Amino acid sequence: MKSNEIRAKFLNFFQSKEHKIVPSAPLVLKDDPTLMFSNSGMTQFKDYFLGYQTPVSNRIADTQKCLRVSGKHNDLDDVGKDTYHHTMFEMLGNWSFGDYFKKEAIEWSWELLTKEFGISKDNIYVTIFEGDASENLERDQEAYDFWKEHISEDRILNGNKNDNFWEMGEQGPCGPCSEIHVDIRSAEEKAQVDGKSLVNMDHPQVIEIWNLVFMEFNRKANGSLEKLPQQHVDTGMGFERLCMVLQGKTSNYDTDVFTDLIAELESISNKKYGSSQPIDMAIRVVVDHVRAVAFAIADGQLPSNNGAGYVIRRILRRAISYGYRNLGMNEPFIHKLIPVLAKQMGEAFPELPKQQKLINDVIFEEERSFLRTIEQGLVRLDNLISNSEGKVLSGAAVFELYDTFGFPPDLSRIIAEEKGFSIDEKGYEEEMAKQKKRSQKASATATSDWVVVDANASESFVGYDRTDGEVNITRYRKVENNKGEFYQIVLDQTPFYAESGGQIGDSGFLIAGDEKVEVLDTKKENNLIIHITKDLPEVKEGLTAKVNVKRRNDIMKNHSATHLLHQALRTVLGEHVQQKGSFVGPDYLRFDFSHFSKLTEEELKHVNDFVNNKIKEHLDLIEDRAMAFNDAIDAGAIALFGEKYGDVVRMIKFGDSVELCGGTHVVNTSDIYLFQIVSESSSAAGIRRIEAITGDKALAYFKNFEQQFRQVEDKLGKPKDVLASLEKLQYENDALKKEIENYKLQEVKNQKQVWKNQAQTYGDVNAILIKTSMDNALIKDIVFQLKAEIDNLFIVVANSFKDKPTISVGMSDNVVKEKSWNAGNLVREWAKEIKGGGGGQPDFATAGGKDVNGLSKVLELAKELLD
Repeated sequence: MKSNEIRAKFLNFFQSKEHKIVPSAPLVLKDDPTLMFSNSGMTQFKDYFLGYQTPVSNRIADTQKCLRVSGKHNDLDDVGKDTYHHTMFEMLGNWSFGDYFKKEAIEWSWELLTKEFGISKDNIYVTIFEGDASENLERDQEAYDFWKEHISEDRILNGNKNDNFWEMGEQGPCGPCSEIHVDIRSAEEKAQVDGKSLVNMDHPQVIEIWNLVFMEFNRKANGSLEKLPQQHVDTGMGFERLCMVLQGKTSNYDTDVFTDLIAELESISNKKYGSSQPIDMAIRVVVDHVRAVAFAIADGQLPSNNGAGYVIRRILRRAISYGYRNLGMNEPFIHKLIPVLAKQMGEAFPELPKQQKLINDVIFEEERSFLRTIEQGLVRLDNLISNSEGKVLSGAAVFELYDTFGFPPDLSRIIAEEKGFSIDEKGYEEEMAKQKKRSQKASATATSDWVVVDANASESFVGYDRTDGEVNITRYRKVENNKGEFYQIVLDQTPFYAESGGQIGDSGFLIAGDEKVEVLDTKKENNLIIHITKDLPEVKEGLTAKVNVKRRNDIMKNHSATHLLHQALRTVLGEHVQQKGSFVGPDYLRFDFSHFSKLTEEELKHVNDFVNNKIKEHLDLIEDRAMAFNDAIDAGAIALFGEKYGDVVRMIKFGDSVELCGGTHVVNTSDIYLFQIVSESSSAAGIRRIEAITGDKALAYFKNFEQQFRQVEDKLGKPKDVLASLEKLQYENDALKKEIENYKLQEVKNQKQVWKNQAQTYGDVNAILIKTSMDNALIKDIVFQLKAEIDNLFIVVANSFKDKPTISVGMSDNVVKEKSWNAGNLVREWAKEIKGGGGGQPDFATAGGKDVNGLSKVLELAKELLD
């Protein structure tokens, strides 16, 4: 079976077992502070397990895009080294929420694998949880009894807590699990070594393909376990591994999931997969990583320098680096794989072909940028090697190349070894450990268990209709992080909007009599609305919740203006424009969108005018808070890539602007009052960014402009034509600059001749030792001119300009080579005399300091060197 058939067969099987088939959630998570990415099939169903949301069905099945490159599950460094680890992979899964349990889960997995897929039962082993005395957990006898109805008892193996007790995280639902392993070794290998001895031993041909998790417990903050009120099933089967088994391969990369990508990469690079270990590893890295990066971009996560974006950039750069050093690819090439990927997986994941151009453009620009970084890094590494006093490069310096400039440490090691150098690995690891410690300290959070005040209370948002009301606290917990101690409070019905969809959370107060507790922010965690406070109200019932109305109104103006801006951009620039990110706060709005070029002044004016005209039209807000998703799309509503929508959505309309949105909005566009774009820039490759303001902020913006204009008028003597006066000043200024440049050129010419006349011969070196006072830019100019005119030149300039001492050292290339002198090393040593530091290239370097009195000593040291 082809991979697309295998996927379809899995989903059809569970549909026949009355499971609702749901689409994959986006790779990038937005409302889960514990995870950056979906790293397992159950991630999108956490709300159901935690009881925060009612499932759309008690039985669900899907294939989920997963990414394991951060946190507890991080496979990035293993990818390429073996044939079965991946960054992005698909997880086939079926779930039961309080419906069926172990019996059915085991029975159906056996039926699917052996009857539908035809895997021989003689190749299958299963594991069950052996129990754990420290947790008072007994052996999973129930699972054992169900398994022995299908498979011989000698193939049912005990597994320890590490392998066979699955936990969502340090806290939350958990339970014993039963793994299904398949032995795909040859008959000869099986005859020599019993397969059961290789289960969970990382053997590449005795592999786990499916894990059946039986959610029975909840892990509390203190580490103890308590029984869940309902029992759930959570299963996950590795799609790529299943394809390997069913297609008779011994490597995931030999299945049709990857073979088309590999063939295209072979054509691009002119390198053959299977020809050598370094080439094979590089090809596996590239074809794996391009999938992860492409799906992340399609889901709205662009490469960047922080958070999830940094992880995606790191994955892409790892692929570029392997291509550069193992495949000889010094030009952008990874983007060329996107058409093949989109064709192969577009049917199951339509976001790929729909976003194909954006994915291609972003990857191309990232490649081009990073290849420049590599070239610049090679120069820095060469300087590091040239200036090294021994044959061991500083680990801290190599780490800086990586951390500050993005130069891959593996590449540093390879190049250093080629030139007979090694790296202080201990020093490098120490710097890496310091960085990790800083990162962990910045993100460290300790969260206590929820204190449940009312377990039966419903929890809902009522903020579309009101900004205050009587509320009760249903649960709360304490949180400690690097900013201090806080409380997270959940209310039975809240007017506070939780940060979501680009709109920041509300602030305000919880009031009970004389007690007034400030709500600092409102967040959403796994569909639970959490109010963040410094204090915990003493009263838990009958409180009054009050949203900061002024702030909320400013946010609503900006959010509604964002919708109008989106419509304006699609009208002025074209239907290709798609929202790629937004920020909506009380002071301004930010809108990222796909577009291939900088907007012209005329285009910006059209967009700005379009929004203001919609404001003037006094368009009423029309909303449908409970509309079927498909009906909303049929009605023309815009849905954003990377957002997770349920079967029922909220649709927002202002005239012809129709979008799916959960945010808060003005009731009429006239409430926005005024709209003004304040900047337009590039956010990433193929992505433009507009920042704008509305309402009072926009009015203040124009008042400030008027005030500045009046001040300019006053400075110019209130001329009749201010613009003409400014143009005249610019003309005069340009003329004066040219005159100054001419003076500088003459000064360089004069000084060069003076210095030339002072040249002295020391053996075969022509030396110029000068003490002067002039602009350092002119000094550099003179030094390079003299280097071109005088053979075997060695020049030292001790300069004091505006009471700041500097040293400049230049020499001809043959002096560097024959004398083994290095200008960078010399200025670093001599800079001590002026209480400073510096560096540079072997043929030219500079230093600055604080003590002008040391300049004479510098010239003495230079003369001693010559003597």
